[in-house]
Amino acid sequence: MDSQTSQASQASPSPHTFQVDLRGLVDLLSHHLYSSPKVYLRELLQNAVDAITARRAEEPRAPARVRLYADAGTLRVEDTGVGLTESDVHSLLATIGRSSKRADGIQEVRAEFLGQFGIGLLACFVVAARIRVVSRSARTPDARPVEWTATDDGSYTVRTLADSARPEPGTTVYLEARAGAGEWLTGERVLALARDFGSLLPYDVRVGDEEVTDLPAPWDRPYPSPATRRVALARHCHDLFGFLPLDSIELNVPLAGIRGVAYVLPAAVSPAQRARHRVHLKGMLLTERAEQLLPDWAFFVRCVLDADSLRPTASRESLYEDETLAAVRDALGERIRSWLTGLAAGDPERLAAFLSVHHLGVKSLARHDTEMLRTMLPWLPFETTDGQLSLEEFALRHPVVHFTRTVEEYRQVAPIASAQGVGVVNGGYTYDSELVQALPSVRPGTVVAELDADTVTAHLDAVDPAEELALSGFLAAARARLDPLGCDVVLRAFHPLSVPALHLDDRAARHEQARASAEEAADDLWAGILGSLRGSAPRARLVLNHLNPLIRRISSVPDPELVGTAAESLYGQALLMAQRPLRPADSALLNRAFIGLLEWATHSDTDSPGEGHR
Repeated sequence: MDSQTSQASQASPSPHTFQVDLRGLVDLLSHHLYSSPKVYLRELLQNAVDAITARRAEEPRAPARVRLYADAGTLRVEDTGVGLTESDVHSLLATIGRSSKRADGIQEVRAEFLGQFGIGLLACFVVAARIRVVSRSARTPDARPVEWTATDDGSYTVRTLADSARPEPGTTVYLEARAGAGEWLTGERVLALARDFGSLLPYDVRVGDEEVTDLPAPWDRPYPSPATRRVALARHCHDLFGFLPLDSIELNVPLAGIRGVAYVLPAAVSPAQRARHRVHLKGMLLTERAEQLLPDWAFFVRCVLDADSLRPTASRESLYEDETLAAVRDALGERIRSWLTGLAAGDPERLAAFLSVHHLGVKSLARHDTEMLRTMLPWLPFETTDGQLSLEEFALRHPVVHFTRTVEEYRQVAPIASAQGVGVVNGGYTYDSELVQALPSVRPGTVVAELDADTVTAHLDAVDPAEELALSGFLAAARARLDPLGCDVVLRAFHPLSVPALHLDDRAARHEQARASAEEAADDLWAGILGSLRGSAPRARLVLNHLNPLIRRISSVPDPELVGTAAESLYGQALLMAQRPLRPADSALLNRAFIGLLEWATHSDTDSPGEGHR
């Protein structure tokens, strides 16, 4: 047994320690992990704030100061934090990834910290060629100050100093600019960055004699009246985002430690445009480009907030997608939803002003939120044959709410349907057809139907059979000319009288037309395949208005060739009126009909009609 154990022990591989190229790691952290050199200052502020937080966990009355001094390509950052001993320096700065906040005795306040000391310092090499740290521990008063000096080639030294080098606990960091990076260490730039990153930090932070922090936050300050508060927040929005908001929405989620405000954009934006929000984490600015903070439908606001519970990514420049962020997203969405319902209940004028700009965002929300649809039903505008109306008002006027799925379909039928008393909603805009179809769920008893060519034709008056029989030759000539285009010709009487012809089709007819066009252009193999897909969908129709004077005159023309040319002209004009995209065959027809009519209009008395139309 002992021999076997000995053999097994000898066969076991010995453990090895990872070998890290410190110079390569410095380059990775300082040049590739972060999006901009400016983050170096955030890392310095984070280290200082965390050190103060650590000290105050043990000494609640300890001083809480951070001072920054920039001069001639150098920067000095002093804090009154917990400080480091020599063993801390070796442990925290020589072992990359370990956090000073994990030291013994303060794990219970880990949530109060922002970053990792060692990694944060290495990130400063993005602007610095040399970093020097002088620190004295508050936990070990007898320990002498310690100095850690590192250069961007990956080397460092550690030594202890005399007590006079740092009489009080805390840490001082010295940066010397690398070539070409001196602008980042100027007093003006340091002050601007410090205010941008640290305006909400809970401690006394100054650059020279200039204050950095500006507390309480604008949304936490007391104001004499709601109007005064609204004006102050609007000014804050303008200073921060560059626009005056339509309104401001309080964002307060105590359970998640979130306080802030959402500003309503004064102009419409595309739903596809990703909103970018400003997020502070425990007072420190984390990012100005948080995209996943709000639900997708809330693209009409920009928000700024301070959070305690959200988790940053490794670079601390965005938010980590986890269950906490998902819960916060839902909670913030609920705040915005409550604001909308509050406007609907108590401030219709402000709601109308908001919807005139951002109705698309509310429609997006209402698609998936029955209660929101019910609340917004009297307010959301839709394009209808009765003008711009809410679905609520439109449904009161019409027993059946007809709708089209595309703008083109609506443009085809809107003038005719309106004249016949048929109410139609244009469902071709984003979200509109979905909302119309959802109408019965919030308004029981409402009948909703998609409008098709058969429905429109059924509402047009039939022509007296005797009159239609007398025009059979005219209709036959017109049908013969349009049959190759996949279009039938019918005769009806309808208003307005000024419309000579109406082109009607539906999606099934258009699909069949597209299939037929593709079959004509395909080789034998594909033509056979497309031919097998031929459907029984109804063909498009050119509805001629028997009440129109032009149609009456054309119907009395005895020449079948001229009737055919006129039919092509009416077909092309009806397509243009419907604002439908033209196929190549349609464009060729329009050109042919135009030339043909010019020839007929200009041929001389000595010419025979056939000669002018060759």
